[in-house]
Amino acid sequence: MNPTMSTLIALHLLAAVIWVGGMFFAYMALRPVAATLLEPPLRLPLWTQTFRRFFPWVWLAVALLPVTGYLMVFTVFGGMAQVGLHVHLMQVLGWAMILLYMHMYFAPFQRMQRAVATGDWPGAGAQLAQIRRIIGINLMLGLGVVLIASAGRYF
Repeated sequence: MNPTMSTLIALHLLAAVIWVGGMFFAYMALRPVAATLLEPPLRLPLWTQTFRRFFPWVWLAVALLPVTGYLMVFTVFGGMAQVGLHVHLMQVLGWAMILLYMHMYFAPFQRMQRAVATGDWPGAGAQLAQIRRIIGINLMLGLGVVLIASAGRYF
C-alpha cells in the first residue's frame, strides 16, 4: 500500500468512526439515560451543550469523508468506472447522511438552541425529538455504510 492510500484510508476511517460512533453513543446510551433521569430544564441544556461539542467533529468528518473518498477513487483506484458497486453505494449513502446532518444542524438544532436559551422547554423538546429521529436515520445509514465498507466487495 502506498503512503498516499495509507493516509487517506486512515483519515477516512477515523472520520467515519468518530461520526458513527458518536451517534451510536448518543442514541443508544446517553439518550435513554438522560430521558429517564433528567427533567427538561436539565436534559435540554445537556443536549444542547453535548451537540455543541460533538458537531464540530461531525463538520470535520463531513469535510474529510468526501475529500478522502474521492481522492482515493481518483488517485489510487483510477476513477469511478474502476471501483465496485460497494463504493458507489457508500458514496450515495454518505451524501444522504451529509444532507440529513446539514438539515438537522441548520434547522432543528438552531431552533432547539433558541428555545433552550429562552426557557421554552416544550419547543426545545419538539426540536430534540426531530433531531433524535434524524440521528436515528443517520445512525442506520452509517452502520449500513460500515457494513458495505467492510464487507461490500465480498457480496
